[in-house]
Amino acid sequence: MTDNNFTKFLIKGGNPLNGNVSVSGAKNSATKIIVASLLTDEPCTLFNSPNKISDLTVTSKICTHVGSQVSANGNKLEIQTKEIKSNIIPQDLGNLNRIAVLFAGPLLHRTGMAEIPIPGGCKIGSRPLNFHIEGLKKLGCYVETKDDFYVLKADGMIGENIHLDYPSVGATENILISSTLAKGRTILTNAAVEPEIIDLIKFLQKMGAIIEISTDRIITIEGVEKLTGADHTVLPDRNQAASFACACLASKGDIFIENARQDDLITFLNSVRRIGGKYEINDEGIRFYYDGLLNSVAIETNVHPGFMTDWQQPFVILMTQSKGLSIIHETVYEKRFGYVEALKQMGAEIELYNTCLGSSPCRFMNTQYYHSAVVKGPTKLKSAEIDIPDLRAGFSYLIAGVIAEGETLVNGSVYIDRGYEDIDLKLRDLGADIKRV
Repeated sequence: MTDNNFTKFLIKGGNPLNGNVSVSGAKNSATKIIVASLLTDEPCTLFNSPNKISDLTVTSKICTHVGSQVSANGNKLEIQTKEIKSNIIPQDLGNLNRIAVLFAGPLLHRTGMAEIPIPGGCKIGSRPLNFHIEGLKKLGCYVETKDDFYVLKADGMIGENIHLDYPSVGATENILISSTLAKGRTILTNAAVEPEIIDLIKFLQKMGAIIEISTDRIITIEGVEKLTGADHTVLPDRNQAASFACACLASKGDIFIENARQDDLITFLNSVRRIGGKYEINDEGIRFYYDGLLNSVAIETNVHPGFMTDWQQPFVILMTQSKGLSIIHETVYEKRFGYVEALKQMGAEIELYNTCLGSSPCRFMNTQYYHSAVVKGPTKLKSAEIDIPDLRAGFSYLIAGVIAEGETLVNGSVYIDRGYEDIDLKLRDLGADIKRV
């Protein structure tokens, strides 16, 4: 992790981004795979693991607390949990992000009990855990709330038919991890099918799990008696790839993103083409480059394979540099536009609405939540001092600083370090004038 004494980024704007940059392994995959490794007492090894990202560091610390031996070297991570020494996750670790709840399955299978603090995370919406808890209950887990903890007990878990009212990524991961060692068959309907979930399934299959993926978001898990250790290479981070692409196009630059995969970015690439951005794909990655005026566009976020909600914030910066009125309708998190006020302070012309400005109504229709935005461009951004509210908004602020006139001070590097390794070094290598202060 980055030195916590340097908590701010100072950016002098005006330089287009040019050159090569490599994306690391996906933290949204690696952290879940690390948790899944606790289902066995045998050693597991991850390659392409983003070991410098703070979310992964937190996950490793929780594993160490419960009894794992963890060794990280470069982008390789080795973990083995011969025995569970504690089935209670302390608040000082569990509240740093939302990963703690996924430890429920491994701890229940190996000790019959788990105490997990109600987790925190980015300020992008309520993100309730009811889907997680109801899924665990259906698998035979008894759950009660005590103080700020979930206290969970299970004398063996049993497969069950589980339907998610919404295809929650976290709940899907939790049920996958918990049901692999459950007795009998679990059929999960309306499941999330993001690339990171497929990566988790591939790892679990290597461990000995039996998991079928069917059409219409149906995942079937046949419980097995034992799982073994496994080696796995973490897929590249599609969120990092999209973030760097938006930074490149907004700054009128030309960069090659090593390890960016077309398979994981199809919807994003379509939106880049609609807005007038250019790209070229080869086996090593994707080149993005600016080649003339950018156009306005209408986008609606959704679960995979839709336009990912984590791509929304950096893409809004791109919209501020596009001619005309662009529209973005957020359907996943009700408070994801909390970062907009800071951009307006920098000169962005963005208006928020509590109506659905998309092709179809969403969960937030007829609510007070401002979940649609109209962005007018192109506008010149000016320097300012701004505070980061969450991870992806944080990177969008860095992009804003790169293209703004003057020096921008961005407070709260801890958020960005949760999902981007050495981001200041990588941006400097691309020509940005940025440093930690």
